[in-house]
Amino acid sequence: MTGILLAAAVLALGFTVQSVPGVGATELGLDQDLSRHHSALLTFAAMILNVVFGPVFGAAAILLIAVTVLLVRRATVDAIAFGALASSGWVASEFFKIIIPRGRPNPALLFDPLAPETGSNSFPSGHVAFAVTLGFALYCLARGTRWSGLAAATGVVLPPVVAWSRLYIGVHYATDVAASFLAAAAALVLLTGLWNRFAARALQCVPVQAVDRQFLS
Repeated sequence: MTGILLAAAVLALGFTVQSVPGVGATELGLDQDLSRHHSALLTFAAMILNVVFGPVFGAAAILLIAVTVLLVRRATVDAIAFGALASSGWVASEFFKIIIPRGRPNPALLFDPLAPETGSNSFPSGHVAFAVTLGFALYCLARGTRWSGLAAATGVVLPPVVAWSRLYIGVHYATDVAASFLAAAAALVLLTGLWNRFAARALQCVPVQAVDRQFLS
């Protein structure tokens, strides 16, 4: 139920920003202000995040970590669960982008457009949604180990930083990145609920390690 409510909140926000006149123009002001105050260091950091949390590098990272878990831990279920969790942010964002085709900020109106993009796939941000679900998936892997604290801190700090970078580059509006947190949360709640209800029950018949069974419990 919580996941459905979160998804409904994303849709409500998306339809609101599209239907209320002047919202886009008002939000563009923040992008323009950030565009006028670029610095070499911040630009470098933002562009690194643009690549790292993009679909190509992100997919490669998920695959690499999942394969590492499979080979090192020999935990098949952990590897599958990690991949599903980490990628759920991108899947959710693409789902909402189809329903709410919001245009991206016009790069011609920015003082220093760093990565000009056009099209109707602004709402919500896939980069931010991926950062949220990746952080959660990494914490699930690290839970119960000496790395759990670092993983938790990273999962809390990194998504807002990625959200800032999307505004700094000028490829999203503020409501786009805000909705990404809701979209990612909806995906995580729905996925973990389905996993614990169906996958966990099916695994009772499979001789897997105990660590596998506890991944999302």
